[in-house]
Amino acid sequence: MSVGTELLLGEIVDTNAAFVARELSLRGVTLQRKATVGDNLERISGLIRESLSRADLVILGGGLGPTDDDLTREGIAAVAHETPAEDPELLAWLSNLFTSRERTMAPINRKQAWLIPSASALPNPLGTAPGWFVTLPQGHEFAGKRIAALPGPPREMNRMFREELLPRLNLPTWAFYAVTLHTSGIGESDVATHLGDLTKIANPSVATYARKTGTDVRVAASAKSAEEARQLAEPVLAQARTALGRYIWAEEKTGDPPATLAGAVIKLLAGRSLGLVEAGSGGTLALQFAGAAALKGAAISDDHATLLTLGLTPITLSRDGACSEAAALELAHGARERFGTGIGLSVCAAAEGEQQGQVAIAIVGEGLERVASVNWPGDAGQVRERAASTALNLAFRALSAAEADQTQAGQTQANQTQAGQR
Repeated sequence: MSVGTELLLGEIVDTNAAFVARELSLRGVTLQRKATVGDNLERISGLIRESLSRADLVILGGGLGPTDDDLTREGIAAVAHETPAEDPELLAWLSNLFTSRERTMAPINRKQAWLIPSASALPNPLGTAPGWFVTLPQGHEFAGKRIAALPGPPREMNRMFREELLPRLNLPTWAFYAVTLHTSGIGESDVATHLGDLTKIANPSVATYARKTGTDVRVAASAKSAEEARQLAEPVLAQARTALGRYIWAEEKTGDPPATLAGAVIKLLAGRSLGLVEAGSGGTLALQFAGAAALKGAAISDDHATLLTLGLTPITLSRDGACSEAAALELAHGARERFGTGIGLSVCAAAEGEQQGQVAIAIVGEGLERVASVNWPGDAGQVRERAASTALNLAFRALSAAEADQTQAGQTQANQTQAGQR
């Protein structure tokens, strides 16, 4: 449960719920529900009761401040049928904390030293709000079930969750193994069709997620050991790889650095340099390669006169327009020549105007020339983002195909050499 009217109003993005979900899933805990509630005592206590009727553990984030609208303590107390009171040890700790910071503790801060009989305090080394860990007593309708209350600021919550709450939960030893297959050039519904009945399996589970760069497929298994979890996942992973092979641009295990389509393209460049020309996409493609050593230069312009200096010819501009496959192809060659690179990549996008949504992209190199066009719906920002994703997808496909051709040619030559030696 995330507590705070500011969350309901969209003034603050709730990153705490995502953090808790990830941490619990890594430990084999099934999260049944996430909910957000405003600063209202009746609604907070009502949601706690409802949650306890469904789950063994309820975790609340936020609402532990000192003000009148910080009502998490009161909500838990109402559900437990207990009355909060100042805890002398907590009050002394809180007073010393303010003194150590050379501040005077306001009377309203005394609220943060409250406890109920069923609660123990969770220390907070980063703030003034201790957490609560409640085990509901015998005789209560939810006897034995537990409630945890953590502070709202993410730094405080994350540390308290890991260092104070998790050790108290006594979770069974459980291992989690997950691999995400990143795909592009295929929609989520088509991915699901390719996967067939794999998405109906419980452990390992197979789930699909639509992303800006394509569709992710996450295969996740849990077991008593990491090796058992891996062994559960691998056969299903193998089937998913077979079903989606040519669309997969990266695999990412839990704990790996985030994979990007631009990173996959850079890997396929295999030491070759890259030059970019963008027309109409506002630098969204170049941004994907920011900091990459492979990128030797980028030119970004919507001005026709400038594009004519970058390889676009007047006849193509007049006959086909600046957002055409012919223009994209000339600008890709122009990028390669302008920056002296092994690979030239271009994107031409009409983010606004009569042709809004029209995108053309091209990639060229030694023995390599690919061009494509597409029409994307959406506003100017969406068209620019999708243009960059389309360019990355084309680059990945073209470079992958070239690499496969080169590998096959090398194998053929090796076989011929071996045959000749016989």
